[in-house]
Amino acid sequence: MISKSGQSAKLLRSCHDDFDPDWSDRPAFAVRLDFSDYEAEVPQHQHQQGQLILALHGAVTCKTENGLWIVPPDCGVWIPGGVPHSNQVTSNARLSYLFVQPGAATLPQECCTLSVSPMLREMILRLADVSVNYAPDDHVGRMVRVLLDELAQMPIQGLELPASSHPKIAAITAALMAEPSDRRTLVEWAAHVAMSERSLKRLMVQETGLTFGRWRRQLHLIIALRELASGATVQRVSSDLGYESATAFIVMFKKALGTTPTRYFAR
Repeated sequence: MISKSGQSAKLLRSCHDDFDPDWSDRPAFAVRLDFSDYEAEVPQHQHQQGQLILALHGAVTCKTENGLWIVPPDCGVWIPGGVPHSNQVTSNARLSYLFVQPGAATLPQECCTLSVSPMLREMILRLADVSVNYAPDDHVGRMVRVLLDELAQMPIQGLELPASSHPKIAAITAALMAEPSDRRTLVEWAAHVAMSERSLKRLMVQETGLTFGRWRRQLHLIIALRELASGATVQRVSSDLGYESATAFIVMFKKALGTTPTRYFAR
């Protein structure tokens, strides 16, 4: 393929061209992926094994029927086996996937963001570097048992944007994902989707479990984590999200995650 500059453009392929997670019968195995070699969007798919998506660099968002998750530093998104999902990665993303056989560990039955301890991270990376044909009682097999025990202890983080298939909520979600700086009020959104303010307020809580204001702040947090991880500046992200100043954005970020964006990503 030739680019407009006349130089050969790199042809990207689907990451699924290189491996099938369901072919292994081991309790767990891991792979590393550099998405400079792969297409940024992984269309909706599912597999028998559960999957932990760990971001080594950059960011990835994972979408299911019920929500949207971001994979920030020190965390991973857990997707139980059989759950249809799609992934969108930043162009600078380097990821590790950990696949876990059903029943191999006591793990959440629903998608969630899990904290990932430094020890767990290093064990996942070590597993990605060795053959998947390990024996249950060899060195790797014993490490996998410890890895799965450690994974089962990881606390759940609240980095989810609840989603809804209701057409009114889905329309608002699509509009704000496309233009997150849109500052229309609940009254204005109600008029946009042909509902009363009271009805939309009740529907939002019913479908997402959050008030409209809390839901929009969560959307802003998810987008901010993705963009900051891709290398965007705090000033640019705060502007793109419609904040009057970078300071106002930092206050929102610190209230949600307990620290400033700079310190969060310095970890």
